[in-house]
Amino acid sequence: MSVAKQLPKNITVLMGGWSAEREVSLVSGRGVADALIERGYNVTTFDPPRDLMGIAAGLSPRPDVVFNALHGTGGEDGTIQAILDIIGVPYTHSGMRASAVAMDKPLAKRVVGTVGVPSPLGIIALPAELAKGHPIPPPYVVKPVAEGSSVGVVIVRDGDNQIVSAPGWEVDAKLLVEPYIPGRELTVGVMSQKGQTPRALGVTEIKYSSDVFDFTVKYSEGYAKHILPAEIPSSIYSAAMKYAELAHEIIGCTGITRSDFRWDDSLSNSTGLYFLEINTQPGMTPISLVPEQAQQIGMSYGDLVEWMVEGATCRH
Repeated sequence: MSVAKQLPKNITVLMGGWSAEREVSLVSGRGVADALIERGYNVTTFDPPRDLMGIAAGLSPRPDVVFNALHGTGGEDGTIQAILDIIGVPYTHSGMRASAVAMDKPLAKRVVGTVGVPSPLGIIALPAELAKGHPIPPPYVVKPVAEGSSVGVVIVRDGDNQIVSAPGWEVDAKLLVEPYIPGRELTVGVMSQKGQTPRALGVTEIKYSSDVFDFTVKYSEGYAKHILPAEIPSSIYSAAMKYAELAHEIIGCTGITRSDFRWDDSLSNSTGLYFLEINTQPGMTPISLVPEQAQQIGMSYGDLVEWMVEGATCRH
């Protein structure tokens, strides 16, 4: 008997939403829906409004499982997870508490630090404070405290004297300012279901020509090169895998996550490896990193999507 016949047949894929990552969520959602339809599920897609009654109406009749393909604010920060918990609908990826912690970058860094995962120490600032001068010596990175997909990330280098700003920053936006780590960009996908030990999928190095691995570079074909497995020393590869598993576990994540790192390759051993953030709703687009890593261990895109649906069913 196939896995699809053993599992609930009626799946609603949440996609779109109201965050800055709406467009990539729509692409992720379409890919997920197509894969589930191909596997024999009855699939509906739902672009949730920013309205509780509208969300409840869109999930009626109640599906067997919700596949949460939302990204960013509202979909990845514990908001939609809380709503689904209240109405009693099983859903993929991490629960409310883990989602909220992971989305708050400074909080997530403090939590993973309790299990020995190193990260650059930063401060919280408002845009008006940045306009008064450098809050820490450059070079440094400024990013919204609670956004994903590198939305609103700015690198300030030595000699930069202009006012630091980025599209989408609100006047009262809380911003994380942390030292810029030179070197290389690494990312690690991790998977686990309830009661399972987290398993890292692999380490990808991301090479790109722009200053920062931002939204455009992440989700536009041809802007970035993914090297999988990363061509780095085995000690760094192992440390990145270990740190990603520890972050996934200590925050309480389930399903799939992706942890991002910077590695200063001028330093010896793993002393230059720093955790930046963990994503509880990694992209599921045709050029996304986690599906590539899953493919490397023998899981097709369809296998990965179905595994997440199965895990949501068991967890709830």
